[in-house]
Parts: sequence; C-alpha cells; structure tokens
Amino acid sequence: MAPDSTTEDLQPSEEGPYRQRLRVGRSLLIPLDEVEWRATTSGGPGGQHANRASSRVEVRFDVVASASLGPRQRARLLERIGPVVRASAGEDRSQARNRQVALDRLVTRLAEGLKTQPVRRPTAPTKGSKERRLADKRTRSETKRTRGKPGPDD
Repeated sequence: MAPDSTTEDLQPSEEGPYRQRLRVGRSLLIPLDEVEWRATTSGGPGGQHANRASSRVEVRFDVVASASLGPRQRARLLERIGPVVRASAGEDRSQARNRQVALDRLVTRLAEGLKTQPVRRPTAPTKGSKERRLADKRTRSETKRTRGKPGPDD
C-alpha cells in the first residue's frame, strides 16, 4: 500500500523492518499492526466478479488492547465509540482501493471520537439588546392593536 495523507513510513526499529502507521489528528499515530483486516465478497449485483472476488474490506481497531493510545484518549474513545471501532468499504471493484477507503473511514471515526467539545460559557443579553427587543415588542403590539374591527363611528 502506498503512503498517503493517513499513513506514514517509520524508520527501522527493534520490532522489525519498516512498518506503517495511521495518523489520527496531531497527537495520535497508530501502527498498522494494531489494525485487523478482513476481506469478504461485496455482494449485490456484478455477476461473477462480485461473487468470487473478495473486494469488500472491513478494518477493526481494538481500543482496549491498543498500546498506542494514552489513558485519556482510550477513555474518550471507550465513552464515545466503544471498545472496538469498525469501518468497511465495498463500493469499488478493487480491494486495494477499498482498503484505502476503509482506512480513511476508520481515521475519520477515530478523529471524531477524540474531538473535545469546547466549554460553553453562558452569557447574558446586553442592555442594548434588551432595549431593542422591548422596542420591537411595543411596535408590534401597536401594529396589532390598530388592526381591530372598525368602531360604530368609523
């Protein structure tokens, strides 16, 4: 598989020759050794190719067993996504293309699970906005009050 925006080459290490890893945001790199792959037939229309070729790809990432996650990242993913993150792709005839699409989907799901929500600070309306709101209410009230049925002298 050729490196792209989500995978990076590693330098040789004690574990073995060159390996690749997924980049999820700025703070997380996941070795591809921690990702499980499964290829199946894609199903649906397509004749003999769809019935015989294992072009649908499912990738699976075990959050609990991962050594690349920090304690906060692991806790956040367990809370938001669960113990196992899955992504699959089977739209393309090529298994290699489906592998890349499935990896991209996995990275997207992990990135969404790791996002922190900004803390919302409650604010009070300004004095000017209160005055404008009350002036608009008075104007609208006057408009509706003058719409009444005509009196006997009108």
